[in-house]
Amino acid sequence: MGAVAGGLAGRAGAEAVNPTVEDNYWRDAHAREPYYRKDHTYFDDYAPAYRTGYQGAAHYLTQNRRFDDVESYLRTEYERTKGNSRFAWEEARVAARAAWDRVERALPGDFDKDGR
Repeated sequence: MGAVAGGLAGRAGAEAVNPTVEDNYWRDAHAREPYYRKDHTYFDDYAPAYRTGYQGAAHYLTQNRRFDDVESYLRTEYERTKGNSRFAWEEARVAARAAWDRVERALPGDFDKDGR
């Protein structure tokens, strides 16, 4: 987890999310996730959802916002940037949430106070 931002500390930590580190992590980890589908590819299908989650966390956690509170904004961003992904938001949401939670877990405590 420490690789998320190399020593996150408070709000500044969420802003320090390294997209390259996150992309590398999820490229390796996505096939082990319970929602993984063999007929979908990382780059086309999963990457846009993960990117929405970790970029959203980097932005909204600094404002003490929770995933559920900003989901409509995340959905809009995903729909705008999903490219060739075959996932509708309802399917992409779980991957976006996983990426959000990974960033949050690297912060001290339960940063967004949602128990995850």
